Amino acid sequence: ERGCSRRRSSRGEGGLDRKPVMAMRGLRLAAGLPLATLAAHYAQRPMTSRAAGVPDGSVRVAVIQMLVESDKAKNLARCKGLLERAAEEGAQLVVLPEVWNSDYAVSAFEGNAEIIESGESTALLREFARKHGIWVVGGSIPERGEDGKIYNSSPVVDARGRLAAVARKVHLFDIDVPGKIRFFESETLSAGDAATVVDLPRDSPFGAGHKLGVAICYDARFAPLAITMRGKGATILAYPGAFNTVTGPPHYHLLARARALDAQSFVLFASPARNPNSSYQAYGHSIICDPWGTPIAQAKGHEEEILLADLDLARIPEVRASMRLWDQRRPDVYVAGTDPGVA
Repeated sequence: ERGCSRRRSSRGEGGLDRKPVMAMRGLRLAAGLPLATLAAHYAQRPMTSRAAGVPDGSVRVAVIQMLVESDKAKNLARCKGLLERAAEEGAQLVVLPEVWNSDYAVSAFEGNAEIIESGESTALLREFARKHGIWVVGGSIPERGEDGKIYNSSPVVDARGRLAAVARKVHLFDIDVPGKIRFFESETLSAGDAATVVDLPRDSPFGAGHKLGVAICYDARFAPLAITMRGKGATILAYPGAFNTVTGPPHYHLLARARALDAQSFVLFASPARNPNSSYQAYGHSIICDPWGTPIAQAKGHEEEILLADLDLARIPEVRASMRLWDQRRPDVYVAGTDPGVA
């Protein structure tokens, strides 16, 4: 499939004693190497042109399926190296996974929370974006808000290294599947109250008429939020999300395709890689879908990987013209309060 990354693993199914290998377009990274060595190595490698090989009218995106550990400093170093790798591959927009800087655990959110504007995680993203001229959807990190509450939030950084928006998770992940998984974000986190859509400048690689919608994980289960972002002008939707091994297999790809169809937009689902030592087992299997709901790039599995795709932006008006779903809506027959408004 066009845009798919290529990865081979040195670890067989269930072979957790062997070190994983992440490879992208023939370039391999042994994940067991010291992280400081990796970051320094990537920083010194010559960068290729970000426009090289990207078709006219397209944008190259990178979804980073990153292995997350409990050590925050190691996560920051690992993220820096993977971001540099995405830049080498010509990415113009990079999407990180949900809670990439620390454990995804109710008990860990408050201790790892940062003030977005001044925190070390956002500083890393801003430095990278400014250095390479690349947009970054910063997955999500635990945010300490001005109100003292803790949020699950995604910092969106523009190509000049400026904080363009902060998307707070609207729907908190509170589930109890008997005998399988119980997880209640609301025990620690507070919910956001807005659908986040970011203007993409006319002089950016996206060109005129494009906006970026950002929501987080469990938000993907709520079609009205995706449709609301479409109503606010979004043409690309990014969903950092740590689905698990219970809900992921039946729902993850299905939801990505469904939200692409609902919003007639490109959809980017960015999962963490699965860490066998974590109490929360991430599903992995990140995916990118076009506005027709067709997967155009998929991770090979649950291990660390960088997923690449060139988004043909002409597909958006083409699909929307072929099925004029927005014009055909019938808010007069929908349940009161569900209409996302006027485009």
